[in-house]
Amino acid sequence: MSANMRTGGELVVDALVANGVDRVFCVPGESYLAVLDALYDTEIAVTVCRQEGGAAMMAEADGKMTGRPGICMVTRGPGATNAASGVHVARQDSTPMILLVGQIARDQRDREAFQEVDYRQMFGGIAKWVAEIDQAERVPEYMARAFTVAMSGRPGPVVLALPEDMLRELAPGKTVPAACPVEVSPGSSQMEAVAVTLATAERPIVIAGGARWSEEGRAALQRFSERFDLPVACSFRRQHLFDHTHPNYAGDVGLGINPKLAERIKGADVVILIGGRMSETPSQGYTLFDVPMPHQTLIHIHPDAGELGRVYMPAMAINASPDAAAGALDKLVPPAARDIWKAATRAANGDYLEWSVPPEDIPGDVQLGAIVAKLRDELPADTIITNGAGNYATWIHRFWRFRKLGTQLAPTSGSMGYGVPAGVAAKLRWPDRTVIAMAGDGCFQMTGQEFSTAVQYGAALIVVVVDNGIYGTIRMHQERNYPGRVIGTDVGNPDFAALARAHGGHGETATKTEEFFPALDRARQSGKPAILHVRIDPEAITPATTLSAIRAAAKKARGA
Repeated sequence: MSANMRTGGELVVDALVANGVDRVFCVPGESYLAVLDALYDTEIAVTVCRQEGGAAMMAEADGKMTGRPGICMVTRGPGATNAASGVHVARQDSTPMILLVGQIARDQRDREAFQEVDYRQMFGGIAKWVAEIDQAERVPEYMARAFTVAMSGRPGPVVLALPEDMLRELAPGKTVPAACPVEVSPGSSQMEAVAVTLATAERPIVIAGGARWSEEGRAALQRFSERFDLPVACSFRRQHLFDHTHPNYAGDVGLGINPKLAERIKGADVVILIGGRMSETPSQGYTLFDVPMPHQTLIHIHPDAGELGRVYMPAMAINASPDAAAGALDKLVPPAARDIWKAATRAANGDYLEWSVPPEDIPGDVQLGAIVAKLRDELPADTIITNGAGNYATWIHRFWRFRKLGTQLAPTSGSMGYGVPAGVAAKLRWPDRTVIAMAGDGCFQMTGQEFSTAVQYGAALIVVVVDNGIYGTIRMHQERNYPGRVIGTDVGNPDFAALARAHGGHGETATKTEEFFPALDRARQSGKPAILHVRIDPEAITPATTLSAIRAAAKKARGA
């Protein structure tokens, strides 16, 4: 073989190396063996997962943490369909990710060959770009484009199908530089207009959301809020974008929003939305802003021009990356008189602090709010918290205080099963940091097999399984809409602590609040991946109410 000739598989891996990829997540398959073989000669770590959905969620979480595409490799057909759950998370969460899918040989197309799928059709609605590489010589071109598309504008997932015969084909090697996201900065006239608008505002508020934030951008936003005395709220599951211990923090705009914060946003005369889209969940079902014309003066700043005016018609649409926008805002000169803003900001922060005090007595022997409050006081500020979907997550969102950027990994898409894979990815990326993966009993069982992946690679995260024996969120809505008619929401569970030990990890069970922290200490001292099985009363459905209260209210409303 000529020294400058490379197989398609080698060219794929060359592009990964050129782009600084240091880890890939995969479930192996015969359709992309040539890529696996090429990885053998590199320093890229290969994390072998138990199911493609878990692998894709790990890659998505890695993309969240690094700002560069997380890489997932799966085989054709069922491998790709399983991975679709992680691709959907990457789409709705605006996360850079590349899914590489082994594909049937090119001469077998359109025969419904073994595990044949048209990936352009399958992923067309949930990926930013889907393509199939027909010629090995074009691999560098496609891979360079994949990295650029995944990171630029609104980040998201890219899917590339790799025919197995193409991966064995020879082509000239090409040196391709690392791709970089396209940065967009606001114009000086736009920032002057922002300053003029703020100068006449009486009830302004800032909402931070979206992706593509750095430490510098976050710090610039904080300085801007301090100089202008403005309250800052964070969008759904983007709470790490602002320090919760800062006196300008107003709370999170997500599920179970503080009613006072919701009213503050509705009553604002100027809203500066930076980076976020204000989709269904943070907008409280599109009720905080009128569609398409908000009654507030909306200044919408987003790195993707296609998101500006897509749902809301802003008074000012600024196409800019969050970092560039925050940096430009930090340079504005605040108006001389802003006492009314300062008072409103202190009130907003006071509302948040009051809201984040857990209830003292919920049904059952485990007080989940007290556990979260003590965790936030005792664990390091750089602790990474991950979770999937379920009512258990409400306790984290409301009572944990995120202080550092990159310490929250949670799906804005509301995908169950995310917490464990994300926790594994976080512990692999940051082995010296504390990683707590929160999961409900139903949530855990969707991807819990990835705990075995954690054991295999020594990723000593701590999984807290909150077990109430039901699909809690669905039961809550069921009781609200069909009170007393329970069906399809009970969950039969294993002994999760025993499951941890069976995998080679550390496992303990807590049935009382006072049992949790000694168990946590032992888990941390074990040096192993651990599962803490916490049994809670199903009546403790949210911090604010019980299942019985929801059922009774629903029956009363129906005149029963």
